Amino acid sequence: MSQNSADFPWKVRLFASLFSFTFKVMIRRSDGSLNRLLLNFLDYKTSPSPDKPIDGVTTTDFTIDEDRSLWFRLYNPVFRTSTTDNEVKIPVIFYFHGSGFICLAANSKLFDDLCYRLARLLPAVIISVNYRLAPEHRYPCQYEDGFDVIKFIDKSYFEVLPNHANLKHSFVAGDSAGGNLAHHMALKACKSELSNIKLTGVIAVQPFFGGEERTGSEIKLSRDPFVPMDTTDWMWRSFLPEGSNRDHQASNVFGPNSVDISELKFPAVLVIIGGLDPLQDWQKRYYEGLKKSGKEVYLVEYVNAFHSFYLFPCVPEFSLFIKEVKDFMQKQMSR
Repeated sequence: MSQNSADFPWKVRLFASLFSFTFKVMIRRSDGSLNRLLLNFLDYKTSPSPDKPIDGVTTTDFTIDEDRSLWFRLYNPVFRTSTTDNEVKIPVIFYFHGSGFICLAANSKLFDDLCYRLARLLPAVIISVNYRLAPEHRYPCQYEDGFDVIKFIDKSYFEVLPNHANLKHSFVAGDSAGGNLAHHMALKACKSELSNIKLTGVIAVQPFFGGEERTGSEIKLSRDPFVPMDTTDWMWRSFLPEGSNRDHQASNVFGPNSVDISELKFPAVLVIIGGLDPLQDWQKRYYEGLKKSGKEVYLVEYVNAFHSFYLFPCVPEFSLFIKEVKDFMQKQMSR
């Protein structure tokens, strides 16, 4: 993982080793294709629990479009049970999972566990979006799926959300590729008219951005077990339109083909990065690009955090991460 990997809990080291071997040797074929059958076999899926709370949270799945398997899992903290007019409202988070646009799902155990923790600890109503995956479905399918869920909730929230969900305090959030999606969802929201959702902030956790240039952190940490440079290159080739390079506006959001957002009413952004993440230089450029565009943005860096640290509550950065997210949300909601 790095020269400091021995300092990490054994569970993290074991997971990193197994993930790196399985992905490179068994799932990612030499011709650049993906062994989807094996990947699905190894990806343990969880079932919703609508009637029996797990750690104080119930979950329910809602399907929007069966043809493209577009659905979301709703995480509802059940300790908010009052139905009076004085009921305390809690924010809504549209959450997008990571994994390079090419694998895992909203009901994959890793992300299901994470969303349970977020719902309970923040607290918030979480809408975890299951979007289509590359290379079978390339850009812009993932962005279309994500915003279709947002539009569905904006129109039909009364059918699915609990009474204590406050759409006037809505956030888009995601990790890795999901962080990329969160940015582009906010961009779409700025250009659309939403009737009931007020987008209060963006939470980008180690967002997956890139470009044709090789950055210092990519080179220095090129053999990282989670996002080595050759794997991220392959992910971009699998996701971006045929014939595009990594300077596409979807990946290099402040690059030569980027969209000018200086005149848009873009919500405040929290960017969380790790000092052991090969993608950190691109994440810092994202932060700087938002600043130069005149946007409110906050950068939090954990020097010893590796890519995907947030999936492991056993690491010390996890509790710090929860506090930073909670503080950011409370600051935006207090305005």
